[in-house]
Amino acid sequence: MTPANLASTVLSAARAVFETRGLDVAALPDATTVERPRNPEHGDYASTLALQLGKKVGVAPRELAGALAEELGRQPGIKSVDIAGPGFLNIRLDAAAAGVLAREIVLAGADYGHSGTLQGDHINLEFVSANPTGPVHIGGVRWAAVGDALARLLRAAGAEVATEYYFNDAGSQIDRFARSLYASAKGEPAPEDGYGGAYIAEIATAVQAEAPDVLRLDETAAVDTFRRVGVQLMFAEIKESLAEFGVRFDTYFNEKDLHDRGELQEALDRLREQGHIYEADGATWLRTTEFGDDKDRVLRKSDGDWTYFAADCAYYLDKRKRGFDRVVIMLGADHHGYIGRMKAMSACFGDDPARNLEILIGQLVNLVRDGEPVRMSKRAGTVVTLEDFVDALGVDATRYALARYSSDSPIDLDVELWTSASRENPVYYVQYVAARTASVARQAEAVGLTRGEADAFKAELLVNEKENDLLKALGEYPETVARSAELREPHHVARLLEKIAGAYHRFYDEPACRVLPKGDEPIGDGNRARLWLNDATRTVIANGLGLLGVSAPERM
Repeated sequence: MTPANLASTVLSAARAVFETRGLDVAALPDATTVERPRNPEHGDYASTLALQLGKKVGVAPRELAGALAEELGRQPGIKSVDIAGPGFLNIRLDAAAAGVLAREIVLAGADYGHSGTLQGDHINLEFVSANPTGPVHIGGVRWAAVGDALARLLRAAGAEVATEYYFNDAGSQIDRFARSLYASAKGEPAPEDGYGGAYIAEIATAVQAEAPDVLRLDETAAVDTFRRVGVQLMFAEIKESLAEFGVRFDTYFNEKDLHDRGELQEALDRLREQGHIYEADGATWLRTTEFGDDKDRVLRKSDGDWTYFAADCAYYLDKRKRGFDRVVIMLGADHHGYIGRMKAMSACFGDDPARNLEILIGQLVNLVRDGEPVRMSKRAGTVVTLEDFVDALGVDATRYALARYSSDSPIDLDVELWTSASRENPVYYVQYVAARTASVARQAEAVGLTRGEADAFKAELLVNEKENDLLKALGEYPETVARSAELREPHHVARLLEKIAGAYHRFYDEPACRVLPKGDEPIGDGNRARLWLNDATRTVIANGLGLLGVSAPERM
C-alpha cells in the first residue's frame, strides 16, 4: 500500500464515519496525507485528520479518532490503529500491504514520485542570469545546480515550468568588459575598474580572429567591436559551460529587447494607470512605499534615462503577459535588498506578491582544499568559476553537493570529502547504492532469478525488519518530492536519498535478506520478492538523483 493509497483509505474511512454519525460530509477535505511518525515504534504511518476535523463538526478529536480507528481497522491491509495524544492516529500495515509498495514502485518506474500537487501552476523560473562579462562564478554555480534541480522538481509535481536566463549586453559592466578586451589586445594593463584574468586575453584574441582589422579602427569603433563580438563569444562560452554542467535554459532573455520593443514605457504607462506614479525633481517615481518598500523608486531619471529598476518592472510585466502566474527569481546573497522593492512593484501592478512573485536568496559557497578556501580561479583571476568546481569535484559531486543544502545557508565544500570513495561522501554513498542494486540485478539474471509476473509477487514475504525499514524509506519519496517542490527546497530529496541508501546498505548486509540464492539453494519466492525490493530501490535512487541532475551509475 502506497502512502497515497493509505491516505485515500483514511479519507474513505472518515466519510463512512461521517455518514454513519450524520455529520456534515462537506466538512471533509478533498484529500489528506499520512506521515511517517518521528518514533518508528509508534507505527508505520500517522494521520492528524481527526484533529483537523473535530472542531469543525463539533466532535472531540479523540472521540472522532476512536471512530476512525475502528473503521480503519476493518480495512484490508491495515494491521492495527492506535490513538495517541489528543487524537493522533498511528497506523500499522500488515506485511503484504507494506511490501506491495515494492511492486508499485517498479511498475511506476520513472513516474514514481510524480504528482499533480502543482498542476495548473504556470511558473517562470529565472536563475543564474549573470551578465556576459566573465565565466560563471561560484554564486552562479550554486544557482545553476539548485535552479535546475528545482525546475525538475516543479515539473515532477505537475507544474508547467519555463526556465529563463536574463542578461544585458549594454551598460557600465559591459563597457568595462569591452575596454578590458581592447586593452588586452593592445598589450596594455586592464583599466582600473576593468576585468582581469586569462580569459580576457583569450576572448580578446578570439575577437581579433573574427575581426582582424579591429585594432586599425579608431578607439571608439574598436571598443564597439570588442563589445559586440566579445559579448557574443563570452555568452556562447557561458552557455557551453552550463550545458556541460547539465543546465540548459528554455529562454535566454536580453534586457536590450525590453528597450527596443518599448516595454519600459509600456510598464510605466501601466503603473500610471494603477495610480502609483508621480513626478518629483524632474524624475518619474514609483510609490513603492505604499506596499512596504523602505523608499519610493525612480523609474526615469531627470535626464530622461531609464533606471535598472524600470527594466525590472518591464521584465516582470513581460513575464506576466506571457502567461506565467508565478514568477520565481533566484538571486545571490548581495541582492537581499531587492525583495522589498520587487514585492512592492508586483503589488503596484495590481498583483498579489505572495502568489505572483517569489524571490529566493542563495547564500555564499566556499570551495575548501586542505582546510583553506580556494579563493581564485587560474583563469578568471579573481573568482572561483564553474570550471573550477567541475575540475575539483566533477559534475555529479558538484551538483549534488550544491543541491544538498538549504539555499539560504552558507556552505563550505571540502574537495577531499567530495572526491573521496567513502561512506562519508554523500554523493558516493548514494551512487554506490545505484551501482550495487544494478549489480544485484545483473547477478540475478546470470543465475536465472527474475522477479516473475507482477500478480505472482508475494509481498507478505517481506517481513524482516531491514526490509520493512527500507520500504518505509522508499514510501517517503513521493511526499518528499511534492513537499520539496512546494517549499522550493531540493535538499530534502538529497537527504531522503541518503536515508534510503543507509536502509539499503543495512538490508543488503543482513544475511536473512539475501536476494540471490546461496550456493546450490533453489530460487524461491523470497528471492523474487527481495529482487522486487532491490529493483524498487534502484528506481527510487535513479529517480531522485535524476531530479538533482546527477547520474545513477550502473557500475562504480
